[in-house]
Amino acid sequence: MAKIAKRVSKTREGIDPNKAYALGDALKLLKDRSSVKFDETIEVAMNLGVDPRHADQMVRGVVNLPNGTGRSVRVAVFARGDKAEEAKAAGADIVGAEDLVGIVQKGTIDFDRCIATPDMMPLVGRLGKVLGPRGMMPNPKVGTVTTDVAAAVKASKGGAVEFRVEKAGIVHAGVGKVSFDVKALEENVRAFADAVTKAKPAGAKGNYVKKVSVTSTMGPGLKLDVSTLAAS
Repeated sequence: MAKIAKRVSKTREGIDPNKAYALGDALKLLKDRSSVKFDETIEVAMNLGVDPRHADQMVRGVVNLPNGTGRSVRVAVFARGDKAEEAKAAGADIVGAEDLVGIVQKGTIDFDRCIATPDMMPLVGRLGKVLGPRGMMPNPKVGTVTTDVAAAVKASKGGAVEFRVEKAGIVHAGVGKVSFDVKALEENVRAFADAVTKAKPAGAKGNYVKKVSVTSTMGPGLKLDVSTLAAS
């Protein structure tokens, strides 16, 4: 039997794996038990009653977290002319057209989020095999294919989080840092859960949100009382 490290054992002390914790209580536990030397990410996972193999049960969207993510996001924008200048002025880290496509095709991806103007999509489409598996392909449904590149860049820098259901029916995302206060984390978690709930697809039947859990990078996973996710 594998031996559990002392640090891991300590973070699990007093945790009831069968209990559904109130959101605030769960977040406080994670904050109190953080013992590592870096600012851990708080992550939320939602188990949904969908089968994403069917097109009418796909769950995908974007949410602007009210208190940001706590992480620095590098944004690349595929644009030309005035739109390229708008992107630069808004704080985009990398801006380009054919030159940027060539860089990415060679395997250099020095950014976390990708935005493109509609006219650039025929070019960006060539990068589907590179950006697609990383979940970084620009998509109008989540606001990353747009003529308003300045707003998209600012949203990405300010706390916009994309989500997409995985094969097992789970949606997850980082929603802040352990250093955030509990209220800020609660607001972010509720904003994320609300966005996922509103993204319920037409083909979803029965119980849509089945289970929700919250964890930190190195902390324990805690089940949540779903009823406490509603805005108070």
